[in-house]
Amino acid sequence: FIMATDFTSSNGGKITPMFCVLAIVYAGVLLISNIITSKLIVVGGGILPAAVILFPLVYILSDVMTEIYGIRLSLIAIKTNAFLNLFMSLIFMLAIAIPAPDFWKNQDAFQTVLGSTPRMVVASLVGYFLGDATNSISLSIMKVRTKNTKFQCFFFRAIGSSLIGQIFDTFAFIFIAFYGVMPTSALLVMACSQYVTKIMYEVICYPLVNAVVKWWKKVEGIDTYDVQYAKHLV
Repeated sequence: FIMATDFTSSNGGKITPMFCVLAIVYAGVLLISNIITSKLIVVGGGILPAAVILFPLVYILSDVMTEIYGIRLSLIAIKTNAFLNLFMSLIFMLAIAIPAPDFWKNQDAFQTVLGSTPRMVVASLVGYFLGDATNSISLSIMKVRTKNTKFQCFFFRAIGSSLIGQIFDTFAFIFIAFYGVMPTSALLVMACSQYVTKIMYEVICYPLVNAVVKWWKKVEGIDTYDVQYAKHLV
């Protein structure tokens, strides 16, 4: 991916207290999602990772961040969160590997909940980084390209960018994590079910998200258009 620091944003790129709050919540949602992803749940007859409860919020928060503050700060947050996710996984592995006292009988449960194989860690990191970076880049470009057109509504770029980003995220994670463990047909069904669920989640949440974005822009006085970034990718 092209480094966002090579480009300038109109009326954006400022790190404010409200941006810090948004970035912290964004990181927290991602880390919690990756902790609960080891449990599988049944939704409407389909099998999905429990992370589907929360993970779509990662994309919603990423959309809000890119929409208001621009691609430079958004990509910084994405890269930082990818590192935090890796760091969390390594700490979990270390905590599991260190011997426990004989009287502590919860080692197996602890390992079941927090233990991840290297394959799952790689799947999570690759899926998240490819998906969310693609989502943010797409939204940034769409915002510039649709300015002063009938498609300038936030809905089109928020959902449109997620349609693109979630393809990379969902299918990369599912196939890296489970290829060879489950039949390919089952992987396709799981990936498609998860993809549709995530998109519907965002569509349902859109009215609230749109209201928050409008309020946030008004309070911050910031509305970023990454003009130079979009031109570079023409």
